[in-house]
Amino acid sequence: MATALLALGAILMIEGLVIALAPQIYEDFLRWLVSLPVEARRTVGFLALTGGALLIWGAAWIGG
Repeated sequence: MATALLALGAILMIEGLVIALAPQIYEDFLRWLVSLPVEARRTVGFLALTGGALLIWGAAWIGG
């Protein structure tokens, strides 16, 4: 549970940092994402999910 909370906190910090420091780039990214077909957005989501899960697993594995 601690790992999940740590990961969620890290995500919120990074998202907040991106929105605070580069709001226009964030808006452009969201416009690009909305312009994709639904299947492409689903693929992007699954890739992000897989990448995040691998990062959390790797951090837990390294941390013991």
